[in-house]
Amino acid sequence: MKESAPSTVDVNANREGAGHIELRDVYKIFGVQTAQALERLQAGEDKQSVQQATGTIVGLAGINATFPAQQLSCVMGLSGSGKSTLVRHINRLIDPSAGTILINGQDIVKLDAAALRHLRRHQVSMVFQGFGLFPHLSIVDNVAFGLEVRGEDKRSAREQAQHWLERVSLQSYGANYPDELSGGMQQRVGLARALAVDTPILLMDEAFSALDPLIRAEMQDELYALQKQLRKTIVFVTHDIDEAFRLGQHIVILRDGKVEQSGSAEEIRSRPVSEYVARFVQRSTR
Repeated sequence: MKESAPSTVDVNANREGAGHIELRDVYKIFGVQTAQALERLQAGEDKQSVQQATGTIVGLAGINATFPAQQLSCVMGLSGSGKSTLVRHINRLIDPSAGTILINGQDIVKLDAAALRHLRRHQVSMVFQGFGLFPHLSIVDNVAFGLEVRGEDKRSAREQAQHWLERVSLQSYGANYPDELSGGMQQRVGLARALAVDTPILLMDEAFSALDPLIRAEMQDELYALQKQLRKTIVFVTHDIDEAFRLGQHIVILRDGKVEQSGSAEEIRSRPVSEYVARFVQRSTR
């Protein structure tokens, strides 16, 4: 029997135009003296001085960002800029130290445990860099897993899983196991599993970075083609400016846990707001 939607979650999340995401003054601090570090950051101290003074690690230092509904947004920046920390806040794999995270206008920081489970099963799915496949399950059962957890009967879940395997050109591999597939094929399985649950929001954390360049380009093409048809809200984390410019309808560049610049690829190319952003643009070959 399918799980009913908790009253604290917007049950119309799959309506046309759903999937708008907004982060307001979001901070994340790891360590012991988090209250002291938060106070210093909010007073305007920079990340490095706060970390040195408090012995904490600052993941996010006051993020304000919007991810438009039904667009593919790329979050990019150097290692340690807060990219993965940011994206994991959108489905609350990480809870913020302070701030507001809105999905369709609803603050998900306030969700209780039942509503949070509903969010992850019905509104937000995720593709990880490390594929995250279950080695003891066949490929079709890996893809069907989220549907079965959500309450779909096994037959229906497997039928939908097979459909999405066809969409990523793996229809003949349903009976295989993850260790029998190449890295690129495993990443396609991870993408199919996330798409199968048909959530309006899809998070992708460095999903293609471990792939060989040719396979990576093929996966970019695959995602671009799928997005033209599906029109999901996709938040795609990358450290590659070329990948961001190739895929992103909207781009958010992070630096030291804050947004350095956001906008379209053309806006960032033509009007970088700082030397930091200009260096990224200069590195681009696109």
